[in-house]
Amino acid sequence: MTTEDQTIAFIQRHRTLLAREREAEIERSSLLLSNCGPKLLEQKGLALGGLGVSSIRIGLGGKTSGDLARIEENVSATTSKKSNKGKKGAESSQSARAAEGVVAKVTDVRIVIAIDTSDSNEELDLPERCRVVKLANSVTYDRMEKTLNQLEKVAVPSNNSSGDKSTPQQTHLTRVLLGQSKPSEKVPIQELTFFDSTLNQSQKEAVKFVLESPEVGCIHGPPGTGKTHTLIEVIRQLTTVTPSNPKPSRLLICGASNLSVDNILERLLALPSPENGSERLKVTRVGHPARVMAHEGVLESTLEVKAGRSGLARDVKNELEAALDTLSGKGKGTKGKAPRGLERKKMWEEVRALRKEYRQREGGVVESVLGESQVVLATCHSAGGRQLRNQSFDVAIIDEATQALEAVCWIPIFKTKKLILAGDPKQLPPTILSDNIKRKKDSKIAGKSSGSQSKPQIVTKPQISADKSQSDDPDVSDEAEDESDPDEEPSQATQPPSKSKPINNTPRKVKPLLRPPRSLETTLFDRLEKMYGNGIKRMLTVQYRMHAQIVSFPSKTMYRSKLTSHDSVSSHLLRDLPNTQQDQGARNDDKETLETPVVFFDTAGCEYFERSEGDGDEGSKCNENEVTVVKNWIEQLVVCGVLPSQIAVITPYQAQVTLLTSVLRPIYGLDLEIGTVDGMQGREKDAVIITLVRSNDQREVGFLKDKRRLNVAMTRAKRHLCVVGDSSTVQHGSPFLKKWMNWLENNADVRYAGLE
Repeated sequence: MTTEDQTIAFIQRHRTLLAREREAEIERSSLLLSNCGPKLLEQKGLALGGLGVSSIRIGLGGKTSGDLARIEENVSATTSKKSNKGKKGAESSQSARAAEGVVAKVTDVRIVIAIDTSDSNEELDLPERCRVVKLANSVTYDRMEKTLNQLEKVAVPSNNSSGDKSTPQQTHLTRVLLGQSKPSEKVPIQELTFFDSTLNQSQKEAVKFVLESPEVGCIHGPPGTGKTHTLIEVIRQLTTVTPSNPKPSRLLICGASNLSVDNILERLLALPSPENGSERLKVTRVGHPARVMAHEGVLESTLEVKAGRSGLARDVKNELEAALDTLSGKGKGTKGKAPRGLERKKMWEEVRALRKEYRQREGGVVESVLGESQVVLATCHSAGGRQLRNQSFDVAIIDEATQALEAVCWIPIFKTKKLILAGDPKQLPPTILSDNIKRKKDSKIAGKSSGSQSKPQIVTKPQISADKSQSDDPDVSDEAEDESDPDEEPSQATQPPSKSKPINNTPRKVKPLLRPPRSLETTLFDRLEKMYGNGIKRMLTVQYRMHAQIVSFPSKTMYRSKLTSHDSVSSHLLRDLPNTQQDQGARNDDKETLETPVVFFDTAGCEYFERSEGDGDEGSKCNENEVTVVKNWIEQLVVCGVLPSQIAVITPYQAQVTLLTSVLRPIYGLDLEIGTVDGMQGREKDAVIITLVRSNDQREVGFLKDKRRLNVAMTRAKRHLCVVGDSSTVQHGSPFLKKWMNWLENNADVRYAGLE
């Protein structure tokens, strides 16, 4: 079991990694803001100039009402070119009139920003003409740091000598998650009647498994397997009185993103009314309405909309907004002039008093709305807000848990005694900025060192023993969590020694159950799987998206051949779409196009080399010739009757997205989807074209090596997958890439780009 020292080391490592990530985000933002003029900031999407304040309204929590932004006085492009003389005074003057907030909504003509003035006695003095600048968001990091501090007090009682009452209570769940106790034995459910008759066997097993798990259970949902569909059944089982569930549970449902939370909410709202005449499930969505899916039912379920219906705080809110309008010179009878001097000071005192009264009244309304809700939905981060401060739940469900930082997952965990995680560790992990910066630096150093070696190097015997860590990170001990995959086939290095070699009988050092992570990419889902093995989860094994040939490679290499196709999709092709039904006189070429599930345009030997956008090797990559191949293939698909709205073009590189957009958008408009692989996670299209971009004499592939990114790319297509790339470069990137290139060579319709 985990010791106190191991727990402290684990938490401290998380603190270190979060501090680095915060620094990386601030550094990226600060460098751009300090080195770029206003016009360049606008071009990079970091600023909006030429704005004016149109109105001020009160939102939930008494905030004036949406990535973090600063409203500051508008600065012309010429101003930024002046010398640094007097710069400090100008900056302090400007920052004095600046207000920071969260972007809540953006339209073609309007941007809404939520500014928290609850902790300040200063009046909100916005300039008449202003600009909005994107900042690094420190609020998320502050909340995660606070959560880690709470975790240390909970998990290490000796560190909580003060007896802080705000510290959450230690539960068996927290002990299991930290390896301080073993998971309890399953509580068998004898008779379980499923609400959804369409569930397949693996979905039923997953539902039963998490219901029977006393503390924690994980659902592994590969692409297209109906993970959300399965979670809805879990929610219905937990919230409904049945022979197996005599007491309904109160649920907190969280996700790594607003979209994941809203997808669950939308499906809950679409459920049929109970047949026994009982009330519909009472659900409330916590989060700013502007960040919630623009669906009428979803918006109606938000805490702000529900609280706004109460007359208890409405009159104070109206009075407060009228006072703010007067102060900004936009109220009735002001004639566009704001009050000044003593009158202005008096009005601000009135505003502060109204805000205090509004927050008190609103607090009662919010508590009442949440108290009546059996299911509360929020992002993991939002679950740490003041609205849920005193709320507790029987079960917490975290969707997209493999895309959420572990620290942010602990926010909802502290509010519950049972946890259900859902996600796919074989797809993209959370994006870690500090890791990307380190990889670029390492790549640059490696490039320089390899370029400077004019003579062959003499390889000597390593001086480091085999069991020592090879990490160059001084903060990572030999006992740090490795990035190995519990589902992967054992490598040659881990196979039993051959008979011809003597067996080393020296006892191996037992690694602790809880180990500090090497990177924030290690999620809670990953860690639990490594701690407790596959017994902590159930995998969904039937997918409802891809043609059998499209899914065959990812199934074999990522899911141990357990992922199979449902009969309804296993043989579906583009020819089966209503808009591509073939006439008897159709050309053979058209028929072949529509009847081929996988096509590979190999550019090897064509000299379709990539180029970098930006600063040398650190810039994003693009490949103009591959764009031409993509353009020609889309034309062929459209000629065959495929609609642009049924096609997506994806690539790992943003520079390639920009190039594709400039070429294809004028032809197909917004119907054709163009984007990065990362942005396509969780999405699907009938036809997907992947442009791999990398083609160079050095055979470098960059982050194409990440097989999780490739897994996402190759599992977005339903009926037709087209890959465009240079096999001679790509196959040397990694063993996985070599397997993929070989598979395409043997299973796809291979076309050599130079001959097309």
